[in-house]
Amino acid sequence: MKVLDLNTTREFTEGAMKRFFLVEDSEFFKIINFNLKAGVTFPVHSHDLDGELSIQVIEGQGFFLGENGAEIPAKTGNILISEIREPHGVRAETDMRIVVTIAPPI
Repeated sequence: MKVLDLNTTREFTEGAMKRFFLVEDSEFFKIINFNLKAGVTFPVHSHDLDGELSIQVIEGQGFFLGENGAEIPAKTGNILISEIREPHGVRAETDMRIVVTIAPPI
């Protein structure tokens, strides 16, 4: 078992997104913590492979983004689940922290 303290990754960079790989070497999944300063967008993108991902908001608010300009309000405690091939992204209205889980890892 392994316990991670997400409070140790609460860092923001003005006008940018900060990334912390929390689990890098699992053959089953990858967990990544992204911290987005207010106003920053994690661009909509997709991956050409089979699998699923989740994006969980652990702090702040903004929008989950999808194809064709789709925007879904996102706030602390919300989690988005999608196929990894489905376009996805995030835009932060306030300082925002998200945890992304990808299975299988890319």
